[in-house]
Amino acid sequence: MRRIGRRLIVTATSVLAGTVFVGVVATEAAMHVLRRPMARPELASAVANETGATWESVQVTAPDGIALRAWLFTPVNPGASAVLVMHGINDARVSMLGHARFLLRNGFTVLMPDTRGHGESGGAIITYGIDEAGDVSRWVDWLLATRHPERVYGLGMSLGGAILLQSLAHERRFDAVVADSPFSSFREVAYDRLQELTRIEHHLFWPVVESGLVYARIRYHRDLRLASPAAALRSCHTPVLLIHGGRDEKTPIRHSRELHAIDPVMTRLWEVPGVRHTRALATLPDVYARTVVDWFHSHGK
Repeated sequence: MRRIGRRLIVTATSVLAGTVFVGVVATEAAMHVLRRPMARPELASAVANETGATWESVQVTAPDGIALRAWLFTPVNPGASAVLVMHGINDARVSMLGHARFLLRNGFTVLMPDTRGHGESGGAIITYGIDEAGDVSRWVDWLLATRHPERVYGLGMSLGGAILLQSLAHERRFDAVVADSPFSSFREVAYDRLQELTRIEHHLFWPVVESGLVYARIRYHRDLRLASPAAALRSCHTPVLLIHGGRDEKTPIRHSRELHAIDPVMTRLWEVPGVRHTRALATLPDVYARTVVDWFHSHGK
């Protein structure tokens, strides 16, 4: 019996250690971009030439001293509105040029940053909105101080959408926001991403996710449980258009449904049947562009 007891203790200890190790590895992977796509100025020039706009590289300093870089596009006949456009994880501003095209054609000034930890912006870690929400306000400061738009809007894809939503907890200067394929909380999407990668039941990842959250607090002093667009929406009154594909395998559509349910008056949910993660623009380009532009135009002060 003693031998069996010792074996059980050794087995339990090994399982616990293995779980913690996997949690640490998963957290490190989540908080660092392994590949940092750089800016492609020739593509920015191509979009500017195609739409008749001008463009330039701009930079601000984040509240914690990190250098943040972006492209600014000014349309040929600029209106009174500007849009802050945010890309998704493991990506860069260049991925949002398709959005820039239709916004420029509709007279919007477009500011496209590289999120911290991505592209040419500084920052060693990704915090899923905890630090990035403050960067959003810094960019709004810059837009208002240098371009003086009468209206400021936000459009974010995946992580970019989640960051914009989290900024609304303290950032009141957006007239309206569009969040395409956002998560409702980092904790919940962590379970979803692990399930999508392994095809293992969602609830079985509890030890991995929770040990990873503890590790992030100890190693990086960031409580990723606080990365929650859902919590931010409970305390804001900014109109939000949620766009989500019905076949999103990375961030299931229930995330946007949960966000919409928090405030059905100030939010609108466009569910796009049969569309996978962030593929609504590529699938229905004309409908997507018209829906976004109409949303912004309907919320001008």
